Amino acid sequence: MASRAGTSTAVVSYVLNNGPRPVSESLRAKVIDAIDELDYRPDRRARALRRPRRWRQIGLLVPDLGLPLFGEFVGRIEVEARARDHLTMIGNTGYDPERELEFATAFTEVGVDGLVVIGAANAPETAKLCRQERIPVVWLHNVRGDVADDIVAVDHAQAGALAARHLLDEHACHDTVFVGGFTESDVRHGDRETVEQRFEGVASVVGAGLRHIRTDLTPAGAYAAVGEFLRTQRSPRAFVVGTFGQAAATIRAIADAGLQIPERIRVIGFDGGATDYGQLRLTAVQQPVDELARRALGQLLGEGGVGAELRASLRIGETCGCSAP
Repeated sequence: MASRAGTSTAVVSYVLNNGPRPVSESLRAKVIDAIDELDYRPDRRARALRRPRRWRQIGLLVPDLGLPLFGEFVGRIEVEARARDHLTMIGNTGYDPERELEFATAFTEVGVDGLVVIGAANAPETAKLCRQERIPVVWLHNVRGDVADDIVAVDHAQAGALAARHLLDEHACHDTVFVGGFTESDVRHGDRETVEQRFEGVASVVGAGLRHIRTDLTPAGAYAAVGEFLRTQRSPRAFVVGTFGQAAATIRAIADAGLQIPERIRVIGFDGGATDYGQLRLTAVQQPVDELARRALGQLLGEGGVGAELRASLRIGETCGCSAP
């Protein structure tokens, strides 16, 4: 390129990097003409390696930015990353294994310094890619498939048991129904692993009498399935709804069936911190999102061990029959 422009490689570098020394307009024009003729494209990864950086980068893969829980995770991770001089690149995977791997590949190509994957849908292949590229990866919330590393998460089975135990001990609900599917035939794209673990936790308290409404984890799916159940089956004393996204749809289906909450049917859901301004405040088992995000970033950047096991807690609202604070 320098010979095509009739100048030195140093001058070409000054033009490409806009400095550090000035270049006359006539000489700059010759370099730009040579760039166009040769169809030159700079290697941005190589330039990034040479240039001192104030900010480093991490990749963050999220299954569904439209869900409140994952939005909370993204917000906290971005704050934690900025506090450590890292910018966050976000990919919305839609629980699609191919899309997850595409994003992970793209992030490695632009030179991220690490990857956080929330709710991985293709964990084994994503882990393999990160090993090949020598990029650290941290798994947050849950994964689909087996990985060698620990997952930064609460015990979702304990979370399910917490909901069922509250209904049984505080409200004497011996007839509880779980809402949410978790098999491949139920759910193609969705957080079915977490729902299955929560179901197992509820079943550990309720026992063999636990009834189950299978859904595809969408609000529309929950509304239709719960409505059909209430039309054709004996109505229960309580519902435990496996995802936050289906809780409002379940409550609407109960109301449309002419049943009152919590007088006739009690409801407990999961996650969803900002639920104080609906007609009824949802009682929900909640994850410590801030601490989970801190641990994920700390583990990714080598800042220490994972610490004590984190547990979910019950946030009392009005839908379970308690007097909400």
